[in-house]
Amino acid sequence: HSQVEELSQYMTDFLGSRLTASQQKRRADDLMVAKLKELGLSNPRSAFATEFTRGGWDVVKTYAAMTAPYYCAFSVNPRAWSGSTPGLVKGECIVFDVQSKEDLEKYRGKVAGKILLIPSATSTAIRFDPLATRYTDAQLEALTQDNRADVTPRNAALGRATYDYQALMELRQLMSDFYKTEKPLCIVNGSGTFNVPSGSGVTYRAGDPEPVPEIAMPLEDHGRMVRLIGRGEKVEMELELINKFSDDREVHNIYAEIPGSDPKLKDEIVLIGAHFDSWHGGTGAADNASGCIVMVEAMRILKEIGFKPKRTIRLALWGGEEQGLYGSRGYLENYLYKGGKKLPGFDKFALYLNMDNGSGRFRGIYLERNDAAFPFFEAWKESIESIGFQYLSPRTTGSTDHVTFNRLGLPAYQFIQDALEYNRTYHTIMDTYERLSLPDLRVDATIVAWLVACAANDPGKIPVNPAVSLPQ
Repeated sequence: HSQVEELSQYMTDFLGSRLTASQQKRRADDLMVAKLKELGLSNPRSAFATEFTRGGWDVVKTYAAMTAPYYCAFSVNPRAWSGSTPGLVKGECIVFDVQSKEDLEKYRGKVAGKILLIPSATSTAIRFDPLATRYTDAQLEALTQDNRADVTPRNAALGRATYDYQALMELRQLMSDFYKTEKPLCIVNGSGTFNVPSGSGVTYRAGDPEPVPEIAMPLEDHGRMVRLIGRGEKVEMELELINKFSDDREVHNIYAEIPGSDPKLKDEIVLIGAHFDSWHGGTGAADNASGCIVMVEAMRILKEIGFKPKRTIRLALWGGEEQGLYGSRGYLENYLYKGGKKLPGFDKFALYLNMDNGSGRFRGIYLERNDAAFPFFEAWKESIESIGFQYLSPRTTGSTDHVTFNRLGLPAYQFIQDALEYNRTYHTIMDTYERLSLPDLRVDATIVAWLVACAANDPGKIPVNPAVSLPQ
């Protein structure tokens, strides 16, 4: 019988949020290892992956309310690595609209003891399109077309993206320095998201002075205060934020295996994984307990049916993905490739399958321009086309842990998934158990179990992508 519902409740309601290096994450790691042991997997463990200079951070208490022109309690969360207030504090709110260094100078000497409302660019217009969506057949067919000739050259695209990101980070650093000297009471963001690059904590390193207190609140409450100020009303808030910093500077991954049985192939690794860390506002359900649920359930299925793989199947639940793929990069440097040299695990790497796009149904897989992967997946998918796994895309997709391995040309792939309502809820307080589509997760786990079984026992192995040069 499927354990998807039990695993879903376990990883969201019971484990809670799992911010990298937090005490909450350490608790979740220990409990997840216990669950993997309970399921009978081999050698379940939490292991050091890499250093994390930001250190640990946990929420202890959060309270915020508008007190003038009338009282209204707000549902808010602190930004990650936000500082604390000195007890319950009260102050006047002002709109703090900074898009450049010149804008910043206009506020110098005017914000001490004030609560700064950061304008939001997010639209709150009424939406008439569906909140949740699935791929159409036409959209899926389009993904099977090679788009290499149609896209901007990679270096040019990266150059622009790097420039924009650097400009943003430089401004964030200037704002962080401004806050330290000008001493506002608190920063208030009109957004449900908790990405650190959007907050003053982005520049924090363990041992630094605590950043200015900073919270995120729903757009509706934030917008109300901004509009009241625009009408000439005096808006005041009271807040109490207690956040705990720690000197834990380690990212950990969780591993477990089903050992290989073939004397010649048992040292080769079929790796499946998903990032286990989350942001702290919700319980990291769609992002990314969903991926962990599917991968653990796939391992449970294979274990329960007594499957004997020729190659070893390894489960990896990564830490530190949200801050920059720390966990998977640590795995690569510990086992596969470091300092311009292959490690013993490089040539033993058979496949990596990753999940990190919510709980929607798998419709196919992105094969990252590795033409040699197509014959393998064409053969493997024949038995699972009837449950929806039909489309093989030559295209690339990014922003999650398979990228770590693809940069070396290793066969590492992310699934094509129905979006459902992922894009409006991930990284928010709404990312809880209710965001999970259990029927989809059950099918996804079945697909992963089948693909893993095929890869583990296939006499051949997907070759490293010859188009990728190894870094020196």
